[in-house]
Amino acid sequence: MKFEIDFYGHENIRSTHKNTIEITKDKDLTIRGDCIIGVKANYSCVDFPTILKNKLCDSHSIIKINIVVNNISFHVVGNGNNNMSFTHTQDIVLRKSNYTCSRTLAINCNKSAFSLPRNMVKLLQNRTTRGKMIIYV
Repeated sequence: MKFEIDFYGHENIRSTHKNTIEITKDKDLTIRGDCIIGVKANYSCVDFPTILKNKLCDSHSIIKINIVVNNISFHVVGNGNNNMSFTHTQDIVLRKSNYTCSRTLAINCNKSAFSLPRNMVKLLQNRTTRGKMIIYV
């Protein structure tokens, strides 16, 4: 299954967090949000279709995420977990840890916001830049 989420850049994107990656429906961002790589997302966890939520809740699921900005792609691999609720109305978070909450899309991910290529981060520091998070389960 493939599911796509669109988002935009913001001048305060830093992408320096070493444990998570986040996109949000929020329109604005402070520099304290160092895991956030995109704003104005068209989906949050609560908006996922039921079939996707069911696949992501399987503890044996391997989740592949491709983040695309212009012609630059960034790949993340993580796991599903049956403790995930997908009820958050604003955010989607990828985690290197096994912590779960209403915002969690995947756990035990192999990369964090800090891992994003700096040329991608530079593009995302512009509000007109469009990005895409593509989830494969």
